[in-house]
Amino acid sequence: MAQGLFIVGFTIAEVLQIQAKAKEMLLEGKTLMQWGDGGSNATRQFAMPVKEVLEECAVALRALDPDTYGRRRRVSQSIVPPFIPL
Repeated sequence: MAQGLFIVGFTIAEVLQIQAKAKEMLLEGKTLMQWGDGGSNATRQFAMPVKEVLEECAVALRALDPDTYGRRRRVSQSIVPPFIPL
């Protein structure tokens, strides 16, 4: 279950960037992310599984911009007893 890890201290642009990277990794079947900065390269393993990252991103986007990404939906269930003929 998502915990809202990307809500506080993250901008929508940052969350979208994290989401895009996680989606790229998922589509490529990778568990490592790589990046370069100023001639140096680094490889790191994502701190959490890609599935969890995508879930956290979805929760954060709904919280940060509910008009664009939708409000959190609650699912309710009502139980109707089965019909038993007499």
